[in-house]
Amino acid sequence: MARTVAIGIQNFDVIIENDYFYVDKTEFIKEWWESGDSVTLITRPRRFGKTLNMSMLENFFSNKYEGRAELFEGLSIWEDEKYRKIQGTYPVIFLSFASVKTVEYSVARKQICSMLTSLYERNRFLLEKDILSENEKAEYLAISSCMDDAMAAQALHKLMEYLSRYYRKKIIMLLDEYDTPLQEAYVNGYWKEMVAFTRSLFNATFKTNPYLERAIMIGITRVSKESIFSDLNNLKVVTSTSNEYATSFGFTEQEVFAALEECGLEKEKEQVKRWYDGFIFGDVQDIYNPWSILNFLDTGKYGAYWANTSANSLVGKVIREGSRRIKLSFEKLLKGEHLRCPIDEQIVFSQLDNNETAVWSLLLASGYLKVLDMEREELMETCNDPMYELTLVNYETRRMFYSMVRGWFAREESNYNDFIQALLQEDVDAMNVYMNRVAMKMFSYFDTGGGAEPERFYHGFVLGLMVELADRYTLTSNRESGFGRYDVMLEPRNQEDDAIILEFKVYNPRKEKDLEEAVAAALQQIEDKRYAATLEEKGFAADKIKKYGFAFEGKQVLIGAAEG
Repeated sequence: MARTVAIGIQNFDVIIENDYFYVDKTEFIKEWWESGDSVTLITRPRRFGKTLNMSMLENFFSNKYEGRAELFEGLSIWEDEKYRKIQGTYPVIFLSFASVKTVEYSVARKQICSMLTSLYERNRFLLEKDILSENEKAEYLAISSCMDDAMAAQALHKLMEYLSRYYRKKIIMLLDEYDTPLQEAYVNGYWKEMVAFTRSLFNATFKTNPYLERAIMIGITRVSKESIFSDLNNLKVVTSTSNEYATSFGFTEQEVFAALEECGLEKEKEQVKRWYDGFIFGDVQDIYNPWSILNFLDTGKYGAYWANTSANSLVGKVIREGSRRIKLSFEKLLKGEHLRCPIDEQIVFSQLDNNETAVWSLLLASGYLKVLDMEREELMETCNDPMYELTLVNYETRRMFYSMVRGWFAREESNYNDFIQALLQEDVDAMNVYMNRVAMKMFSYFDTGGGAEPERFYHGFVLGLMVELADRYTLTSNRESGFGRYDVMLEPRNQEDDAIILEFKVYNPRKEKDLEEAVAAALQQIEDKRYAATLEEKGFAADKIKKYGFAFEGKQVLIGAAEG
């Protein structure tokens, strides 16, 4: 009989006690413990069982679960007598920053301080024991959500000292979603303040702490050492390209297929693979995200479960506000093509605004991209950064990005859709009306850096066209045709429809006297460079190729059509 698939439960003991569906990941306990690493940082995408594994570690090591053998009997770890003896024998601090999501630094800081205060409250028995001096008791009682930075930075270190003194044993520290406050800080504009606060907290907690036995930090990204780990020399980093713990997070294909058979869904293996397979950790391929698999097992229906529940605000921001090159590369990914670029797994958030490598590194760490190949020999021969071949992970991820692009235009959905209809109907006057309405409202949304770069807007607009017209047209941009590179070409899937060429110009007062001249220059470029050559070679008659010039001056747009 198939076990009940319970959705959203992240407490290991609850799952085991109720015999809910569970894939045995207890080998992770053994692999981590035998590594001997003092402080381990593991990065994995969202909804990959990170919190459940941290709960499992707490249940296994914490002395609060002493004698709870029934939680692990029948699981892999219990086969080793050595590990039966250490279950429930360590004081453990388990802290999660998952809920630190706010638009203001002062609120985020207070949330973290409140979490530290709650830890002290849960261990208030320390005040009743004869292990703290009067000064230490006063410091203990001074811990609050309003404490100053110096006290907050030392709070975990001090608590570990007190617990270690009481239990006469060093502490295991588990920190879940360590990078959530940092991602929120970047998105909402208080990065510097949050970095300074967390750097002090992490250094006091993890650097040469005599009361620390072992520690694990888990998150989505590997935030650069220079940002928050500058003084932490005992840190073992495990990313999606590392071989350590490769099968500890996510489901292997063998585990997924066994689950499908248990639930009577074995006929769905091929479709499940298309939708949800594709993640690669280290050298291990065919990893599936657990959240989507569990939801499919529960409902028997396909959907973008992982993509729809992931926090996509940071990814959406860096692509939407990214440069022309970033949007062109993203266009290739949406078409199922591959991207070749260097990767730096240390995410430098301050570089996300202008560094293409940082953007693709973020998407790789977040689980939206996978590595198909890495040119290790090139690295050895030239000493350059290694080049990675990247692509979108699977069908679910592609659907998520399509939805994200549509979401960019949601605030101007009516005008945007009316523009597309006007384009298809060759109504230039209506195109001008609706395009100006869209640009007026959306321009700054694509270019929040204040640089007034029209390219950021209109290449985002091109991605929108690509998504909305995908059923009727194949969209390409910045491709060679004739004697140059056109901006946008829409090739109809049905040759009875018209093909469309779009050329963009940013008004330059040194070259054109007004927007009309800029439009004329765009249309003339289409002719002079023979951008229609590719379409003509495919059999499109001249009258079936529509040509439009777009001229931008700030948020104002003028569109003109070629005659004939």
